[in-house]
Amino acid sequence: MDHARPIPRGAARRRHLLLGAATALCAAVLPPDTSAQGQGDVYPNRPIRFVVAFPAGSGTDTQARIFSDPIAADWGQPVVVDNRGGANGFLACEAVARARPDGYTFLYTANTTHGSNPALFRHLPYDPVADFAPVALVGTGVLFVVVNNDLPVRTMRQLVDFARDHPGRLNFASGSASSRVAGEMFKTMAGVDMVNVTYRSNPQGITDLIAGNAQLMFVDATTSLPQVREGRVRALAVTSRQRLPLTPEVPTVEEAAGLPGYEMLSWNAVFAPAGTPREIVRRLNAKFNEVMERPAIRARLQENGTALRPGTPEDLARFQAAEIDKWKRIVREANIEVQ
Repeated sequence: MDHARPIPRGAARRRHLLLGAATALCAAVLPPDTSAQGQGDVYPNRPIRFVVAFPAGSGTDTQARIFSDPIAADWGQPVVVDNRGGANGFLACEAVARARPDGYTFLYTANTTHGSNPALFRHLPYDPVADFAPVALVGTGVLFVVVNNDLPVRTMRQLVDFARDHPGRLNFASGSASSRVAGEMFKTMAGVDMVNVTYRSNPQGITDLIAGNAQLMFVDATTSLPQVREGRVRALAVTSRQRLPLTPEVPTVEEAAGLPGYEMLSWNAVFAPAGTPREIVRRLNAKFNEVMERPAIRARLQENGTALRPGTPEDLARFQAAEIDKWKRIVREANIEVQ
């Protein structure tokens, strides 16, 4: 029977050195494992950041903060809301698109950045589809048509008549794509001449509306309803096809202005940088869906006029694709100049 010959001591030492050198070379060449599993710790093990594409006090910011606290409490890590408002959401989108796809940076945004901008701009500094992984659709919302208290109109029909009698005299404020396009649609469908004045955010726009520097605004419920309830502005209509259970006394634009087919809805959603591990995307999606079902959270969201839309990441991807097509049609039909 053959017997294995012992390896000479010198040869064994050389083999050991070569193996060590090869191991070191592989460690230097291969990139570090940035997945949650590769870190050897349970995800999450450090703070999570929600980059919000609008300033503090906006509807999207308020909604992000409604979710950040319960998620932080459940996962035992802070969830930091990082406002990157302005520039039509470009700043926030670029920041998240460039972030490491490790599950610690997410974009909390609205249709402005991922539905409307592709229709309003020929060139974007980010790709709203390729640069992001859909996580969760939170819900849809409506806008309120509000006017300055000194404007002598109390109904949408009176607003149409006043605008026709005073062409170019009405300024309508807007601080988001939905706000602006809702006003432009109204101009086209009612056949009136109004001037758009853009603001960095809807809260800034409604502040100027209260001061009388603008006469009219189409604005989200989170921003407008507190001002309506305090009597600082007057609500004439909502931009949905049905009245809101929240404000059943406020008619729709369609019924109050006699504009069949008029509708403008906004939406909010969460996206991750492209390449974020699928298991992390699905875990955050499940957490958002679960938090939405909590009675206290559901009540807070519905108080702001949000119709909840829980679903899968794939549902959001399909919804976003349809929204981009819809917004392109709206912009074209409203004769809005593409920048």
